[in-house]
Formats: sequence, structure tokens, C-alpha cells
Amino acid sequence: MRLIEIKGSGELSLTKNFTENIPRYAILSHTWGGDDDEITFADFSTGAGLRKAGYGKIEFCRKQAAKDGLQYFWVDTCCIDKSNPAELSEAINSMFSWYRDAVKCYVYLIDVSTRGPGAGESISRSVWGLEFRQSRWFTRAWTLQELIAPATVEFFSREGERLGDKGSEEASLEKITGIPIEVFRGKSLVEYTVDQWMIWATERTATRKEDEAYCLLGIFDVHMSLNYGEGRAKAFARLQGKIRNHSRYKHNSK
Repeated sequence: MRLIEIKGSGELSLTKNFTENIPRYAILSHTWGGDDDEITFADFSTGAGLRKAGYGKIEFCRKQAAKDGLQYFWVDTCCIDKSNPAELSEAINSMFSWYRDAVKCYVYLIDVSTRGPGAGESISRSVWGLEFRQSRWFTRAWTLQELIAPATVEFFSREGERLGDKGSEEASLEKITGIPIEVFRGKSLVEYTVDQWMIWATERTATRKEDEAYCLLGIFDVHMSLNYGEGRAKAFARLQGKIRNHSRYKHNSK
């Protein structure tokens, strides 16, 4: 796992690829912009991309992690070298545990604003609450595990203002996602059937259709090789095979 380190001067740099003794870190959950907008591993390694729109999320994380007394944070767009198939496969298979083990999980909602049209004007919860419920973040395949895995999940507007957390927003989250409040309170995933999790995931989409299956690996506690190009149906067929062979689900799949 590679992290972004906040140096004493506020400068950011990528760490080595940790395999053990991982320091305390925050982790980002967000919706991707266009491919040309996000800061990639290559961008960060070379110092390029500072003018890209996606750099705003990096800067948000730097400030928020520092406020929370954390020196390290993780952002998927630039902490994974996606040109390395082995590294990408390891990252996707480890993603659930990376979110679970984070000290803080920040959800950055680019499509939710707490400011009105006037300079410095704040708007009420009744106004931004509608944007919150309609946020594209709730339609992303990957954000299912990013909502469930961490003990602490905090929501922020595009201005970086805190909106609430998984606890304070549990009633809204249940209405938006259909997932019972007990899950947000930490009830074991094993208490729910495979079919239930598939229903909660079914309306979510990913840019690469195979990811709609791959993003469920951690929830079902299975590991699987990646095969981009196999298509959604084959990816789900392989996932179902892994689940059927997992002792955790042999008596809990109906």
C-alpha cells in the first residue's frame, strides 16, 4: 500500500509501497471526474497535473488529514500504479481491508454544495440535503464497500465543509441505499445473505463493467484475478463461483 505523506512544510510526496507496519492514515472516497481531470500515479510521481481539476481533492485531503492529526492519506487515483497489472490486482483485492483499516474515511461530494449564489452565503440543510440524497456518489459501484468497510465515514461538500458522518446520517443512508441501519452500526456482513448484498449492489454502476463484480470481492471476503475485457456477465459468473466455494456462504446463500 502506497500512501501520500504530508511533509513538515506541507509538501506532499508518495511513500514506498508498504507491506507491513503501515502508519495511521486517512482514506478518500469520491466520484471520478473525466480521465483527463484526475491526478494519476504518473502525474504525482513527476509533479505534473497540479492544474487538473482532480487536484482539488488531493488538497482537500491534505488539509483535512492535517486537521485530524494524520500525516498520511490514500487516494486511489494517484496511489496505485494502474499501468502495473500485478499492483492493480493486489490493490483491488485489498481495497476493502484498506478502507476498513483507515483511521478516517473522507467522502468528498463534488456535486453537493453548502454555498448559495451570493459571496460567502451558506444554505440550509433542507437545500443541500436534496443534493446529498441525489449525489452520484451513491450510484457508484465502488462506494458500496467504501460506505460499509470503515468504522468512521465522514461526508464533506465540494467546499470541504463537513456535512455529517455515517452515524448522524444513518436514517438518510438507509433511505438512499436500502441498506438497514444496523449495517452502518457495524452489524456483521455475514448476517446478510449473498442475495441481499447483490440487491443492494445491483443499481450501482462502474465505468468498466467488470468492476461492478470486482468491487464486491471484499464484501464477500473472496480473492479473484482481474480480467478486464471479459465483460460484466463473465466477471459475475466467476465471482459467484468464488462465493459458492467460500465456507462462509455455503449455508447462507439463499
